Amino acid sequence: MSAEDLENYETDMELQLYREYRDVVNLFSYVVETERRFYLANQVDVSPRSADGEVYFDVTLQDAWVWDVYRTARFVKQVRVITFKDVNVEELAHDELTVPKATGMDGA
Repeated sequence: MSAEDLENYETDMELQLYREYRDVVNLFSYVVETERRFYLANQVDVSPRSADGEVYFDVTLQDAWVWDVYRTARFVKQVRVITFKDVNVEELAHDELTVPKATGMDGA
């Protein structure tokens, strides 16, 4: 496999991952970003901890999707992450009312 083939393969994998993200993002309530990964989740608990003078974060996610191009199973029931960097949690804004597109059955 040439370097170009490898680069094309990685680009294709990233594109597939982005498409999967786009398809599933509306199923989740939160976006969580840690120093190593990006997650979608429906429940998030972030607990600051301290040990030996060091502060770290214990993050538990329920019903999650993991942004990782090399994972074959990105949907996970529960994830526990220990991180020494900041954790960013953002609640996703979902439209309360979505008007379906016309199907052509109503003559429009």
